[in-house]
Amino acid sequence: MHQVGKPRRRVDGRAKVTGQTRFADDLSLPRMLHCKLLRSPHPHARIRSIDSARAQMLPGVRLILTGADTPISYGILPVSQDEHPLARDVVRFVGDPVAAVVADSEETAATAIGQILVEWEILTTIASPEQALATPEPRIHDYGDEGNVHKKVAFDFGDVDAALASADRVFEDLFFYQGNTHLPIEQHATLAALDPDGKLTVWSSTQTPHYLHRALAKTLGRPAAHIRVIATPNGGGFGGKSDPFNHEIVVALAAIRTGRPVKICLTREEVFYCHRGRHPVLMRFRTGVKNDGSLVGMELDTLLDGGAYGSYGVASTFYTGALQTVTYEIPRYRFRGCRTFTNKPPCGPKRGHGTPQPRFGQEVQLDKIACALDIDPAELRLKQLVKPQSLTANYMRVNTIGLGDCIRSVVEGSGWRERRSKLGPGRGLGLACSSYLSGAGLPIYWNDLPQTGVQLKLDRSGGVTAFCGATEIGQGSDDVLALCVAEVLGIAPFDIRVVTGDTDLTPVDLGSYSSRVTLMMGNAAIEAATRARSLIAQAMAKKLDVPAERLVFAEGRVFDAEDPSRGVSWPEAVIHGEALHGTLGTTGSYKPPLSAAKYKGGGVGPTPTYSYSASVIEVEVDPETGWLEVNKVWIAHDIGRALNPTLVRGQVEGSVYMALGEALMEEQIFRRLPPKLSGALVHKFPSLLEYKSPSALEMPPVETYLIEQPDDRGPFGAKEVGQGPLLPVMPALANAVFDAVGVRVDEVPITPEKIVRALAAKDRRYGPTEFPAIAWPEALRVAPPWEGGDGTASNDRPSRPRMARPGEAGAAPIRPEVRR
Repeated sequence: MHQVGKPRRRVDGRAKVTGQTRFADDLSLPRMLHCKLLRSPHPHARIRSIDSARAQMLPGVRLILTGADTPISYGILPVSQDEHPLARDVVRFVGDPVAAVVADSEETAATAIGQILVEWEILTTIASPEQALATPEPRIHDYGDEGNVHKKVAFDFGDVDAALASADRVFEDLFFYQGNTHLPIEQHATLAALDPDGKLTVWSSTQTPHYLHRALAKTLGRPAAHIRVIATPNGGGFGGKSDPFNHEIVVALAAIRTGRPVKICLTREEVFYCHRGRHPVLMRFRTGVKNDGSLVGMELDTLLDGGAYGSYGVASTFYTGALQTVTYEIPRYRFRGCRTFTNKPPCGPKRGHGTPQPRFGQEVQLDKIACALDIDPAELRLKQLVKPQSLTANYMRVNTIGLGDCIRSVVEGSGWRERRSKLGPGRGLGLACSSYLSGAGLPIYWNDLPQTGVQLKLDRSGGVTAFCGATEIGQGSDDVLALCVAEVLGIAPFDIRVVTGDTDLTPVDLGSYSSRVTLMMGNAAIEAATRARSLIAQAMAKKLDVPAERLVFAEGRVFDAEDPSRGVSWPEAVIHGEALHGTLGTTGSYKPPLSAAKYKGGGVGPTPTYSYSASVIEVEVDPETGWLEVNKVWIAHDIGRALNPTLVRGQVEGSVYMALGEALMEEQIFRRLPPKLSGALVHKFPSLLEYKSPSALEMPPVETYLIEQPDDRGPFGAKEVGQGPLLPVMPALANAVFDAVGVRVDEVPITPEKIVRALAAKDRRYGPTEFPAIAWPEALRVAPPWEGGDGTASNDRPSRPRMARPGEAGAAPIRPEVRR
């Protein structure tokens, strides 16, 4: 490995630190117009009429659009095509756009927005999941499972009731995880224009140019081949730019109607309206254990506040229960989830997508179990980790797992065994673990096509250009692409020109989400580079009269391994290759192995391989005021192999920073205005002045351990690092608070007032006390593999011979062929 594993600056680093990188709002075109959106002041209302005559008369106003101009709905999931670029009949949250003004300047557009008159019929506001369950009418949407319930799911993997009955103790706990938003530095921005041939080009700060391209073709009724989407570099995404958004479609339509470029950049308040952030989730865990701490069964119920639209919500619901089994061995598992519609901005994916909430509950409950059984929480976890090359009860396939080394690293580094519960009054240590995907196992629209592709062009000058549809959102995907190609070809990453995120020029990549880019794009890049190397090797073998397999590609040369003096420079090798083969270009693609989960709903959770993390946090709590300080964080991440350790550590520490914000202060909550001010349900903190997020002053020292056990499914053995390290931080902090002052705060964020209330409570706890009664659907029953199951619902079929559980005598490794 000449490049892999070596710390270095990223290939796009110079442009970013010198200000040369052009983000969406940096773009400008001649004759460009500006767009502003009129947004609803009401959370739920019917649009009776829109009068735009006064606005239309203002000098400089070129176009006004309403819902009548945008009749075709869209959405990110095929089952939730429930949004319109501009609301047509009903608005569903404060901020839902109802009209757009396109004018010569932003100031003129903003003035015109204030001149549009809308007549409203106010409808009942659904403010919470509990109210949604109790209020079937009026419905926010005319689809979903029932009333204002968007989605209900129920699964039984094995006989959970029997498992819990066999337990020595059963622990039942309620947890609540408040919603929060992404808070990227860059606001959403889009520019659309018609090129001289009449084809539409859209530049946007999107994480998913492929799916935006699909939504534009649908809503505009134009051939997909006549639309080009260019994903500009993102100043942060974290999941908040994964949906196609109304403003992107509106400016595209405006560019078509006016024949001039049209641009929009949202205000920070409008970014809060876009949201798609963390779902607020209420959870109930029932877990059965033996006296030695071994888990015998788990039951999890989740209730999600989905906001006004579907977004990724169906997938989010499944994710709140999909990954509980891939960390510790849980032989029997029951999951029930319910997502409701409410009149708030829609929730969707935020870093960790649906998994931080239940991970918080599971890890805090494990700490409670360990304390009740007088077992070291680290030892409780270590003795029941999922085995490598195994299937879980719900048919998630675990390949490699470095979690044991993660736990041992943070335990040793923090002095856990010597210092836990011995730091003195108000100081404590907490431990928690997690797991996450290295790419989703299925595309959003299920098909047999590759999930990503890479195309290489080799020029006779020695230049190499790598084309891929992946989106650079700050995570370093451009660097990964250049690195993988450079390692195979034996040249430097800076010798490769990278072209990404352009639907006209690059092969399809499904987007920057689910921590999929490094693994999927990396594998495709290696395949494309290996094919290019083979072409060059054929020509050089002929030139040097040596076997092709004896050639070495390294340090910008191609030479004979037995006599390194016999060789040529990389540009010369490319010339020989082109002379033999003609113009040189290769492609590579990747799609994940087939999932073992064959039951309906089993498509959420499978991944080529899981990453794992463990964290220990030291806190200091003032028992008088509840004020909480984080003194230090130790975190270990099972990375497989670090392609660029500099970027990996940045991702780990970035995850810790975001997680501490969620754990300590961040929350997207709402309040009702007084009736005389419309009574609307509005953001309580709709700006950076009010929404609390950590600054550099609140960031404690972080000690990072990279656990490297190369995974054969990742490029050069790499796994994900973009999201997994966030997950253990919140529960580790909650567990540290308990170690410090002996109280449980079973709710995120963990704030001083909650700690004070817990200190005053008889049960020394603060958190939810009731889970609403929900009429769950009949559970889909799936036999775990060690009970003879095959990954399908088996309610009506005879039982099969029992398989050995992972780790038992006779258990065979489960290693399906990787499909690339």
